[in-house]
Amino acid sequence: MDYIEKALEKLREWINKVIDALFGPEPQQEPELIPIPVEEPRR
Repeated sequence: MDYIEKALEKLREWINKVIDALFGPEPQQEPELIPIPVEEPRR
């Protein structure tokens, strides 16, 4: 069974490399923006 698991892991790695080569790397999720409080001048 260990041989099958190793073979599947190698197959997953190979498939990921092929997908990256065809479509580019997986898009990175944009970081969530943190609101910054700003004091507005009084008129």
